[in-house]
Amino acid sequence: MAIKVHGNPLSPAAQRVLLCLAEKDLEHEFVYVDLATGQQKKEPFISINVPAFEDGDLKLFESRAITKYIAHAYADKGTPLINHEDLKKMAIIGVWLEVEAQRFDAAGHKLSFEILVKPIKGWTTDEALVEQLQAQLTTVLDVYEKRLAQSKYLGGDNFSLADLHHVPIVNNLLKTKVKALFEERPHVWAWCEDILARPAWKKVLEGVKF
Repeated sequence: MAIKVHGNPLSPAAQRVLLCLAEKDLEHEFVYVDLATGQQKKEPFISINVPAFEDGDLKLFESRAITKYIAHAYADKGTPLINHEDLKKMAIIGVWLEVEAQRFDAAGHKLSFEILVKPIKGWTTDEALVEQLQAQLTTVLDVYEKRLAQSKYLGGDNFSLADLHHVPIVNNLLKTKVKALFEERPHVWAWCEDILARPAWKKVLEGVKF
């Protein structure tokens, strides 16, 4: 099998890669890495970083770089995630990819860790930081509400990589009190329900149970 993914199914970064593969309906081998025991800090994983991706002799790390490669290399497979036929539309998708990475994830990932992961591990949540991060996320979601009032998805009328990159963290945050921030914005909420209902994401969640 040419494609191999090393990671933990509970990791949002790994889930991002697995979701992209599922949307593309690509067969792959998944190599489980136990983050709880620090397996990622030992060889061979410390040398490749996780999640790690292999496609033949190509080896990549960083989930967003991996998904971009998959979207381009397998453009003819499964769900079109990058608009190759229209450079303007592809540029718009690129803008929202940057917004997700630089703005949404900057607040969302840390919030997920503070209010979802820390309690599970028995660690103390930094409430002051949570308040700060919620304010940051509110600003981002206000921008999203305006954008999603104009188009069904962030990158346009079709689901794209820009939406896909949000799915794991949105899924986590909707399990917490932060869910209210999404529900208060009707277009954002409709978008959340849409992207979380995708069959490919349900397939990924099945893998989380292993």
